[in-house]
Amino acid sequence: MPTQAVQAQPITNAFSSFTQFWEDVKAIAGPYWYPTKPGDRTFPDVLRAWGMLILLILLIIGLVGVTAFNSFVGRYLVDSLIQDRDYDKFLNTLAVNIVGLVLVTLLVGFSKFVRKKIALDWYKWLNNHILDKYLSNRAYYKINFKADLDNPDQRLSQEIEPVTNSALSFSATFLEKVLEMTTFLIIVWSISQQIAVVLLAYTIIGNFIAVYLNQTLSKINQEELEFKAEYNYSLTHVRNHAESIAFFQGEKQELNIIGRRFSNLINNTERKISWERGTEIFSRGYQSVIQIFPFLVLAPLYIRDEIDFGQLGQAALACNMFAVALGQLINEFGTSGRFSSYVDRLAEFSNSLEEVTKQPENVSTIKTIEENHLAFEHVTLQTPNYEQVIVENLSLSVESGESLLIVGPSGRGKSSLLRAIAGLWNAGTGRLVRPPLEQVLFLPQRPYIILGTLREQLLYPHTNRPMSDRELKEVLQQVNLQNLLSRVDGFDTEVPWENILSLGEQQRLAFARLLITHPSFTILDEATSALDLDNEESLYQKLRETKTTFISVGHRESLFNYHQWVLELSQDSSWQLVTVEDYRRQKATEIATNPPENTEIIIDVLPNNQSQNPPELGTITGTIAGLSHKEMQELTDYSLASIRSRASLGKSTTGKDGFTYRYNKDSKVLKWVKI
Repeated sequence: MPTQAVQAQPITNAFSSFTQFWEDVKAIAGPYWYPTKPGDRTFPDVLRAWGMLILLILLIIGLVGVTAFNSFVGRYLVDSLIQDRDYDKFLNTLAVNIVGLVLVTLLVGFSKFVRKKIALDWYKWLNNHILDKYLSNRAYYKINFKADLDNPDQRLSQEIEPVTNSALSFSATFLEKVLEMTTFLIIVWSISQQIAVVLLAYTIIGNFIAVYLNQTLSKINQEELEFKAEYNYSLTHVRNHAESIAFFQGEKQELNIIGRRFSNLINNTERKISWERGTEIFSRGYQSVIQIFPFLVLAPLYIRDEIDFGQLGQAALACNMFAVALGQLINEFGTSGRFSSYVDRLAEFSNSLEEVTKQPENVSTIKTIEENHLAFEHVTLQTPNYEQVIVENLSLSVESGESLLIVGPSGRGKSSLLRAIAGLWNAGTGRLVRPPLEQVLFLPQRPYIILGTLREQLLYPHTNRPMSDRELKEVLQQVNLQNLLSRVDGFDTEVPWENILSLGEQQRLAFARLLITHPSFTILDEATSALDLDNEESLYQKLRETKTTFISVGHRESLFNYHQWVLELSQDSSWQLVTVEDYRRQKATEIATNPPENTEIIIDVLPNNQSQNPPELGTITGTIAGLSHKEMQELTDYSLASIRSRASLGKSTTGKDGFTYRYNKDSKVLKWVKI
């Protein structure tokens, strides 16, 4: 019993694999050839596709028929020349043979043209169909959280076209060769039933062997696609992160990573070459036996004058054509292994796109309402996998024209709240009221730089907006990018912007989009982190002049100057909403009451003739620890020598964080501290 179970397993696996493969083919081909959902395909398009497919089938049938006819013409041509010795009959038969050969040539050309045309039309539709699923309902974003799906970009760019091309090629070749084998088998049967029976049995056995050989080859082809995708991604990864790699001097490590992936690809290719060698030897040997066999059987019959020379030649030609057709069919089965790999990966990709866009069942989600203001009503936000609570029972409202700054420790969900506003994350409970997303502009820390011209960069996402060059120049002037035009040839030049613009310039470019778009609501996630304080102040001032309602996420102290409200998120998922003035007063009191270690508290001392009023906000300041000269250099734009000079002279220095620092020469301190 155990032995039988082990033997039955391959059959079961092969059957289940074929069943799954067929289901995948139906899932991919069904919407094109037999659409069932409204809006999938128009009836004229479907009718045209089927008309071309029927034409292809008729051309293949005609090709096989003319080829079979030519075998008889060739037989009569030999008989007229050798047996009848009739020159006129020979010329007439030769003319017919020439016509037949011309017809075969035309039919081959037209059948391949129609086949490729069908494959191209199918590819265009399938590519648009998958792209539509990819870019609908933000599937392109959600699929990044699906760890078991690799390289969606390669699946889109390199693995759709082979599906349609291979499907048509295999189907057309399969139909043509099966018809040829059947036709020539009938011709051989009419000459010698013995040979026909042997050919039929030989074909069945050979196809079983070919299927067995191609099973392993299919697995190798599947691995080849995966290894190629990983190798291509490693090269793309280096290009996308070239600057970081250069800073870290990580070329050697990157070379090792790329080398490992390339080695996997080479090993797979070597395995494939070995298996293809065996398959090729089998296919050639298989054809050779078929070509020799009819002579062994028919030669004695010809010698005894039981058949004529034309029949011998026709039988030999039919067996040869049968062998060639069978060899090509076996090769197509080998190619079908690659086809099945493409089908499997494309079906997996398509199913994943549908899966990530489905609303999860039996889980709570935040209800979203569209109105002309922003409010969280008892919102508890969780990570998409529902494993962590980000903020609990949040209730606040941001009215038109107001501004809110979200602060808190790193990793506590400040950016996650912005994802919830954008509709990217909705795991949790409560109700979110927000304006339509068309009225909201998001400015992330690293702005999105599109592939396009400078005009399109500025007008994105509404690149068809009519704006003159003069208006665009004025916007560049407002964001301190007036010198950008001197580096490119006008607004309609397309260059690799991510490579020529620094992060600070990219952030200013994002503000230029804001000034052009004039959104009702603006969301800024560390949108000025790469800017100096003067540029930041200028851009926020222009943002406030637009009368837009804006929400910022950031760590900089200077951001408090541009907002009315502060939402502070805590480590325990709690929160507080206060005015900027109250928040600053809280922090100043905390520092005054519980000064951190190594902190200087400096209170302004007023002249004797002035009354001692309560200190202004920011009078009481502190720092967790003093800064060294090196740390101070990183916090400012000064050189290390200048930092040391200012320390010795007792000069104060303003850092990028907006605070002013002075060097404490106390022998127990010897650090830069906030004042």
